[in-house]
This record gives sequence, C-alpha cells and structure tokens, in this order.
Amino acid sequence: EPQLVESGGGSVQPGGSLRLSCTASEYINTMAWFRQVSGKALEVIAALSGGGTPHYADSVQGRVSFSRDYDKNAAYLQMNSLKPDDTAMYYCAARRAGGSGWREAPTYPFWGQGTQVTVSS
Repeated sequence: EPQLVESGGGSVQPGGSLRLSCTASEYINTMAWFRQVSGKALEVIAALSGGGTPHYADSVQGRVSFSRDYDKNAAYLQMNSLKPDDTAMYYCAARRAGGSGWREAPTYPFWGQGTQVTVSS
C-alpha cells in the first residue's frame, strides 16, 4: 500500500510561515492535509484530487496554499500568517477516490506519521 512521509513542521512565531511536504511512494488520486490538537478530532485543512483544484477548509481559507508535484508524487502545504491556534500535529492523508467527502477523515485509508507545528512567541 502507498506510504506517506511528511516533513517541514517546526516552531514558528505568530505571523510566520511554514511549508509542509508530503511524499507518497506512488501516485494517489487525492491527497489531503489534516491536523489534530491533542484530545480533539481531526480537522481537514485542504484536499486536492489529480487534475482538479484545491479545496480548503473555511478556518484556513486565504492563509494556506495546497499544491502537488505529480512527477514527484508530492504534496505541499504553504501556511502563512500562522496563529497560535494553528498549533497541532499535521497529517498527510490520501485516497484513491476523488469527488465528494474530501472533508471526511474516514474516507482516507492512507496516512503519514504526522509532523508537529507549533506557533508560539
């Protein structure tokens, strides 16, 4: 099955930026980013199916940009104007299907190990 590896997390001050990367071991139609604060549910950030346009959650609209490099089976999440509320573990997820349900974590069978993002002064 496909393997996903994230990188790019770290600590940043409020207002700063980070770029998260996710590399898949093979092409997968839909890739997405989720985040999770300890003790809370997974929250979708963005998703992108092959050949389509990115979908963004309302909570990050305007502050993040999701792109893919299909030659490298990679996905990137550029996050700007970071806030302390963005502090979470960020996960790359993927599924073979496209279409609806991109917000729903259970529809993604493949997950990376996560990368921590901490926004603090």
